[in-house]
Amino acid sequence: MELTTTAARPGLRHRMQQLIYGFFTAQTLHVAVRLRIPDLLADGARDVGDLASATGADAPSLRRLLRALVFLEVLDEPAPGTFALTEQGEVLRADVTGSMRELVLLLSGPESWAAWGQLEHSVRTGEVAWEHVHGRSCFDHLMADPQRQAAFNAAMAEGSRAFVPTLLSAYDFGDLRTVVDVGGGSGALLAGVLAAHPHLRGTVFDTPDGVADAARTVAEQGVADRCGVETGDFFVSVPPGADAYVLKSVLHDWDDEQCVEVLRTVRRAVRPDSRVILVESLMPTTVTTAPSVAQVVMNDLNMMVCHGGRERTVAEFRELLRVAGFRLESVTPCPAPSVVGILEAAPAPATGPDGS
Repeated sequence: MELTTTAARPGLRHRMQQLIYGFFTAQTLHVAVRLRIPDLLADGARDVGDLASATGADAPSLRRLLRALVFLEVLDEPAPGTFALTEQGEVLRADVTGSMRELVLLLSGPESWAAWGQLEHSVRTGEVAWEHVHGRSCFDHLMADPQRQAAFNAAMAEGSRAFVPTLLSAYDFGDLRTVVDVGGGSGALLAGVLAAHPHLRGTVFDTPDGVADAARTVAEQGVADRCGVETGDFFVSVPPGADAYVLKSVLHDWDDEQCVEVLRTVRRAVRPDSRVILVESLMPTTVTTAPSVAQVVMNDLNMMVCHGGRERTVAEFRELLRVAGFRLESVTPCPAPSVVGILEAAPAPATGPDGS
């Protein structure tokens, strides 16, 4: 006689089936963006034959993809064979504020896809799956291919532009005069902050590849006269003497030892009254099933697979700062549904020969 088990309950099996099919969703979105479906529907509904001609796709196969996108609420099908973009699908257009198009291409592209296929390797060994698969670090991989580097920069810029209003609502830059954005990439974050605070002056600091678009970005924001662009290696030095140093989504790329190295570099550059502003996702001490937590725990796995970094709790950030010569003074969670926190730190009295 077959035993009745919890696993036989239809609701539980349906939920598990949705989880198992998760990678189907990622690739459906990836192909839709690669074919520019959201952009092609920007001006209104089109039939599948028209879309097939515009994309060079097989019409029957494309219709099957489009039906899946309807289920995912990216598209509507107002009439059989005719498809329109939904409000949800708008965020996948290339030309809208807050677009997530480049993020889809980055996270579900072939390089990341191959690395995630070796998640078990990272879990078993503690090694970085990306390096196991590709033979070099993710950042070295990007530097070797200008096209990939440009795509990565674009994805990071998308996220930074979208985050500016959240940052401005959570942190008061009003009493600062000078800000350095360490690892600031395209300059989208700092340009947004400077645009909101005409009294501020800033510097975007990153590698030459990282700041490739920064001069154009700050010019487009109308803040080029108040924002410099400098290149270098934040493991070696950063521009000295600013009122504040912002590090957004920098530390989660690195292991603890490398994070301390970056923070000690900043420690050598700060004045006694300078501030360090970390902008990072905050791992809860106890993980729950709240939808917002998924972003943290899954991105934590992505850091493990692709970079060797991790998402951290407030206590873990406090310890990194302490070892590097800072004291954590405040933590401000950004408004929901964001899982990001603003951690403000100040230099602690120097205790060692290296100033930390």
